[in-house]
Amino acid sequence: MILIIAEKPSLARNIAAGIGKMNNKNGYLEGNGYLITWAFGHLFSLADIEYYNPSPDGSGRWTMDNLPCFPQKFVFELKKDANKKIDPGVQKQFNTIKQLCNRPDVTTIVNAGDADREGEIIVRLCIQNALETPKEIKRLWLPDQTPQTVAKALTEMKSDAEYHNLANEGFARTYIDWLYGVNLTRYATLKTGTLLRVGRVIVPIVKAIYDRDMAIKNFVPEKYYVIASKEFTNGEVIELTGKEKFSKDMLNKAEELCKKYNESTAVVTSVKRKKDTLLPGKLYSLSKLQNVLGKKYKMSMKQSLDIIQRLYENGYLTYPRTNSEYLATSEQGKIKTILENCKKLGYPVEFKFSKKIFDDSKIESHSALTPTYKIPDSSKLSPDEMKVYSTVFRRFVAVFCAEECIVERSEITIKVGEYEEFSIKGTVIVQNGWTKYDDYSQKDKILPKLAKGDVVNVNFKPLEKETAPPKHYTIETLNNYLKNPFREDKAALDEKAQNDDTYNTDDTEDYKAIFEGLELGPEATRTGIIDNARNSHYINLTKDVYTILPGGIFLIESLIHMNINMDKYKTSQLGQALKRVYRGNIAIEDAIALTESELSEIFSSKNVPIEIDTDNGFVGDEIGACPLCDGKIRRTKFGYGCSNYRENGCKFAIGGYILGRAISKSNVQLLLSNGRTSKIQGFTSKNGKKFDAFLKLENGKVVFDF
Repeated sequence: MILIIAEKPSLARNIAAGIGKMNNKNGYLEGNGYLITWAFGHLFSLADIEYYNPSPDGSGRWTMDNLPCFPQKFVFELKKDANKKIDPGVQKQFNTIKQLCNRPDVTTIVNAGDADREGEIIVRLCIQNALETPKEIKRLWLPDQTPQTVAKALTEMKSDAEYHNLANEGFARTYIDWLYGVNLTRYATLKTGTLLRVGRVIVPIVKAIYDRDMAIKNFVPEKYYVIASKEFTNGEVIELTGKEKFSKDMLNKAEELCKKYNESTAVVTSVKRKKDTLLPGKLYSLSKLQNVLGKKYKMSMKQSLDIIQRLYENGYLTYPRTNSEYLATSEQGKIKTILENCKKLGYPVEFKFSKKIFDDSKIESHSALTPTYKIPDSSKLSPDEMKVYSTVFRRFVAVFCAEECIVERSEITIKVGEYEEFSIKGTVIVQNGWTKYDDYSQKDKILPKLAKGDVVNVNFKPLEKETAPPKHYTIETLNNYLKNPFREDKAALDEKAQNDDTYNTDDTEDYKAIFEGLELGPEATRTGIIDNARNSHYINLTKDVYTILPGGIFLIESLIHMNINMDKYKTSQLGQALKRVYRGNIAIEDAIALTESELSEIFSSKNVPIEIDTDNGFVGDEIGACPLCDGKIRRTKFGYGCSNYRENGCKFAIGGYILGRAISKSNVQLLLSNGRTSKIQGFTSKNGKKFDAFLKLENGKVVFDF
């Protein structure tokens, strides 16, 4: 008997459909020599800090006494509810899994987790905790959930040993995220008195949005000039704009250049026209599909992923959590079958083998998202499901469209005297081809009727412009940034594309970044992390635009003041370590050691000179005696204040930050005991100037002492 353990009930049902004639039992299915049971996603989670380092008073309250926590061996437990009790449903289902794993007639156990690292470890943990004596273990790898694919995959199963590196990366990622999340969330929360969710990926995502919004907020526009001409020639307006930019105090130079150009003769030096083939966009990865759905339909990443996942579970789309826009060469037969179905629906498609479609070098685990051979009844899909499905389907038809899109490209070069050449370009579609089936928004641009040797009328004048602030992140631009945070700014690439017809959006750099682990958060989990940031009120999403919220500002600025650096460089460094685990270059323990080293540096007490000390202790710390009454000064969420505030209304307080400078616990203790701090470096005045000063007590108030 073969036991299949699926990641969730819906997958179990789809596997059963591929086998046929299965009978329902209590928590499992049986028939045709197979048993099928399931988890509910994660049945196990890592034990909390108190399992390894119990708090001294046994209360379970968060305390610095058991931080940092670096377990010698990580322990997984059945998931618990908010009351720290094992969920009865989880316990019941695991008991079923355990009973089936140890049935004497079960000779082989099949891991049927989702085809990714998370699915790999979800079922592995069930087997590891349930199995009492060794048995053969195999892996069922499903690129989609149609009965045809399930039946074929059951004949091609490999030993689970083939997936050990994938599992190792999954476990390493789980351990590292636990070490960062649990240790730093508690540390930051105790320091600030506010629950701060600190994670390896969530922080650089929130910081990217914070940095962009601060850049917009602090942006000061600057005027500049370009020279431009807009004159009629042969009854048509010819617009020419110079490449050089002149600062606001260089208007006279711009005017001098205009005079030179206007005194010269502008002549058409070449007119080029050629027919070209316009290629469709690539097939979709998850993030590229989410970009389109966010931009066109204003769907949040969570909303779109939920729908894509549903369509996958119903057998209409291939596996969704893919970071590739290419197909594997081994999938040619499957693609031909899907294309035959498209032809029956009246679409003019044909099989094409091209490196722009099939490229094994740009596939890590899963190919691009495509429709399956199973075509849905549109009347049974919701409007949003239809939008998502048709977006994937139309792109698939466009890529394999038998009719090419033919365009005529034109370029006119105009030279003004001996000074500058101007190039104006146009494109006109002469055969629609695939654009009839997939979105294509570029409009025809018809150039004026000019011939080589024509004299063009010009009248150059300085044109005043103003620098524009950066734009808020959108679903599309944030996704592009997270995929490769070290790539040249996309806006610059877009401008380059507009000004150079030969520009080709080569994605080699992006795939290299993905395979090396430079991306911020893997494609499979990025949506959940961004949604967590929204639910934590760190960022807001309106239509498809992200903005920072006060909670996000507090998070990032608190981490800055605590010298906790979790920028894209740190996160990518750990991402690269995880990829090395996946490739078998390093062990899980090596990646954990790197993480523990980073955390130890944050938690270590450094001998910082008191004048640059920024350690402001923890909320609740007793600092000293109040200079106005007999109360005690304690660290609060906002700084330092008197404990007698409620009893006698004592209002003595010291801000935790003064003119952008954290006021340390040591300096406040000096102030209360001696009436004066040490010299504090790094205050910033309202006009942005840095200065150093002492703080002293004067008539019960804190004032600067220079």
